[in-house]
Amino acid sequence: MTRPHVKPPLALAAATLLAGGALTSCSSSDTADSPSKAWSNVQVNAVSRVTTGAGVAATTSMRTNGALETVALDLTTGKKLWATPATMAGRLPGMGVQAPATVETGKGQAVVVAVDPAGTAPKTTRIKATVVARDAKTGKQKWARPIESTFGPQRCGPYICLSENTSLKTARVVVLDPQTGRTQWQLPGIAEVEWSDTTNVVMLRLASHPVLEAHSLKTGKVVWQLPIEQALGQGVDLSGGWSFGATGDKLVGYVAPYTSPDTKQTSAFGLFSVRLDDGVVDWMRPSVVRVYPSGNPAFAPVVRPVDEQGQYGGFARLDGETGRVLGQITPTQVPGSGWWLAFPPAMDKLGFLKHDAPGSAFDLKTGESSPVKDTTGWSFCATDPRPLPLPGVTPGFYAIAALCEFDLATGKRTSSSAAPPAWFTGGQNGWRLWRDEKGALHAVNDGTATTPGMYG
Repeated sequence: MTRPHVKPPLALAAATLLAGGALTSCSSSDTADSPSKAWSNVQVNAVSRVTTGAGVAATTSMRTNGALETVALDLTTGKKLWATPATMAGRLPGMGVQAPATVETGKGQAVVVAVDPAGTAPKTTRIKATVVARDAKTGKQKWARPIESTFGPQRCGPYICLSENTSLKTARVVVLDPQTGRTQWQLPGIAEVEWSDTTNVVMLRLASHPVLEAHSLKTGKVVWQLPIEQALGQGVDLSGGWSFGATGDKLVGYVAPYTSPDTKQTSAFGLFSVRLDDGVVDWMRPSVVRVYPSGNPAFAPVVRPVDEQGQYGGFARLDGETGRVLGQITPTQVPGSGWWLAFPPAMDKLGFLKHDAPGSAFDLKTGESSPVKDTTGWSFCATDPRPLPLPGVTPGFYAIAALCEFDLATGKRTSSSAAPPAWFTGGQNGWRLWRDEKGALHAVNDGTATTPGMYG
């Protein structure tokens, strides 16, 4: 869910896009050498999402001095395999810290591609960093590609998609062989990967009139195109942010509202679903905002409608597959102010958390008030996160948020060491990974199907 502009917090009492917070570690021990169903690694300070492949988990971690590093861990034990310095060059604060791209290259084999410091490049050149591919398990370098600026590498099927020269008129996206770094094909402009399989990749072309575009991974040939305004109406502006997720044979997207400081006009916004095979819009819900925390747009999205006067309605849980309302509460049921959203693992209730005070809850199926006694919900651990102290980097980057479990009757954190819900963490081949408020990385293998989490 990156974007080419700083991502402002949504003007909702119900939502916060600022990242921070955490949850209690699900294990008090450090890593072990034998495979396990759960582990914790307190040696890292993960600040990005985690990518996985061939039994390796990779993330961007922050050292005590604020320097970034790429860290690879054994997925079954949490043991650190290797670490190397990392940087950001041209990435904008609203995007958050980039995660390494992990691509499987064969049975039990993968590469981790990350942005390294420029090294010995002469200061007179435009080279500001180097994209480096390493063997996922050993850290041995395979290839390197000097760059001027980038939003970071992404996996696109069996390849690497890399934005280059993002701060220049020569901006482009190159599709690279993960083993050799050789260019397969390229596109002019800036684009972000939203979905891929072994055959095709769907990119969001970032422009004044943004377009979803599917390409053949082998040839780069366009398979289909969908102007976002065709789904949400004229006046789409990506400055407010966006996010995507896949559910079965559909891609579900969300574009947030953005109010221009010059015109005071608010851009078109909402959710929509696109068929992955032909790019046809399957359903759309314009003029709704996604709330946080909540599930991915494709997996348990929760939204609020906004009328033409900018007034917010109630809350609705949608079916990511069909766009239908699964449950809702009315605007009159929403309490006054000073609350944060909290959801149970099943997301069958909507809780309004008030810190250190009694909150309220509603059954999302019936819309009726629900008792808060013995009711817990997951919400952001920190409601006022601080930006990361990254020396030499544009201020405003935040770590990926984490959730804590709260007792809705008291507004206090619980002492439970349970893992946060699957709608938040998502699943990667049976594993669920998350960071706590101190940055320690945790994992549990509970067989959760591969699904997108709140942040993709």
